[in-house]
Amino acid sequence: MKEINVMTANRVGALADVCEALGGVGVNIRAISAYGMGETGIIRLITEDETSARNVLEKAGFRISVGDIVTVRLRDRPGELAKIARKLATSGVDVEAVYIIGRVNSDVEIAIKPASVRDAMQALKK
Repeated sequence: MKEINVMTANRVGALADVCEALGGVGVNIRAISAYGMGETGIIRLITEDETSARNVLEKAGFRISVGDIVTVRLRDRPGELAKIARKLATSGVDVEAVYIIGRVNSDVEIAIKPASVRDAMQALKK
């Protein structure tokens, strides 16, 4: 699975511009995280159509980067994410981002953007 990072000016309407560009070509956003850091806005997206999302955002003039993520499904209860985070930390895996993709019954699916997908996958198998 891929994560698309959109770097934009931290301004009113930037998020709306990105979402309208995606919605205008029928791309559904599966997960999103957005925040401002000084004058820069960073929008992390997981979509159901990464290729179309990438194309429309680039054509609209947004600076984007695309990276691999790891998804993990775990029980939706206290301490479960801590177990995953500890496995990654113990193996020296740097986590750039983590966020919820969705919930199914009593489980939650999370996205993890590690510095190294290979190292993260190995750590999570332990």
